[in-house]
Amino acid sequence: MEDRPHISIVSPVYRAENLIELLVDRTEATLKGMGVSYEIILVEDGGPDNSWDKIVEVQKTHPAVRGIQLSRNFGQHYAITAGLDATRGEWVVVMDCDLQDQPEEIPKLYAKAQEGYEAVLASRVERQDTFFKRLFSKLFYRTLGYLTGSKQDPSVANFGIYHRKVIQAITSMRENIRYFPTMVRWVGFRQTTLPVEHAPRAEGKTTYNYRRLFMLALDIILANSDKPIRLTIRLGFYISVAAFLFILITLYKYFADSIVVPGYASIIISIWFFSGLFLSSLGMIGLYLGKTFTQAKNRPVYIVGNTTPDPTHET
Repeated sequence: MEDRPHISIVSPVYRAENLIELLVDRTEATLKGMGVSYEIILVEDGGPDNSWDKIVEVQKTHPAVRGIQLSRNFGQHYAITAGLDATRGEWVVVMDCDLQDQPEEIPKLYAKAQEGYEAVLASRVERQDTFFKRLFSKLFYRTLGYLTGSKQDPSVANFGIYHRKVIQAITSMRENIRYFPTMVRWVGFRQTTLPVEHAPRAEGKTTYNYRRLFMLALDIILANSDKPIRLTIRLGFYISVAAFLFILITLYKYFADSIVVPGYASIIISIWFFSGLFLSSLGMIGLYLGKTFTQAKNRPVYIVGNTTPDPTHET
C-alpha cells in the first residue's frame, strides 16, 4: 500500500466485537474493486466488550487496518474526530460500524464526488430505525434548523465521502461539543446528497437511549445557536408589554372605583409565573456559561489509550 492512501475509511467502534471482521471484509472487497489505495481506521470508543482485542486480531491479517483505542468512552463524534485526525487519504469516508451504512455504497459516493463535489452526504431514503427514533430525529432536526437558521435533513447522518480540505477544516475546529454532521454543514465547500440504501442493524441494539439523545440534542443546540437566549429576551419583552397594559387597566379600574377587593389569586399567580420565568432565564444563561467554562479549560477532546502498529511506517 502507498504511504499516502487515496481513500481513508473512518469508523467509530462501540460494542461491535462480532461485526468488526465482517465490516473490514466487506469494506476491503469494495475498495479493492474500485482499484484504489486505502486505509481503514477503526476507533474503539472505550466499550465494555472485547472490540479492541478483535481490532488487534483483525489488523494482523489485514495490514490496511489501523486501530485506535480511546482511554475511555468519549462518545461517537469524539471517536470520529480521533479517526479524522489520523487520516492520510485524499478522500475520507465516515461510516458507522453497525453495517447500517453499507460499504457497497462507497463507489456511488466516490463517483458522485468526482463530478466536482468536495462533500457527498449519504441520504438514507428509508431509514431502518424504530418509529420513535425516526420521530425524535425529525423533531430534533426541525428544532435545530429553526434555532440555527439553517436547513437540516434528518435523512443525513455521518455517512459520506469528504475531500481532505473539508476534513482539515473540520479537524481545525477544536470546540468541546462535537457533532460531525453540523460541522460538515458549517465548513461549507461544494456539497450534495446522494440517496443510499440504509440496512437494518446487523446485530444488537443502538446504545443511544432517549436520555442520551436528548442530552446530545441539548449540547448541539447550545453549541450551534444563541437563539434560545434571544427567544428568552423576546418572551420577556412580550410579557413586559402585557404587564404594562395590565397596569394601565388596573389604574383605570382603580380611579373608576371598579376595584372592590384586590384579588389574592392574581397576586399568587403573578408571583409564581414571574419567578418561574426568572429562574428559567437564569438557567438558560447558566447553561451557556457552563459550556463556555468547559471550553475555556481547553482540555483535549479525546485521549488515545492504544494504537495498533502501522505497517507502512515500520523500520
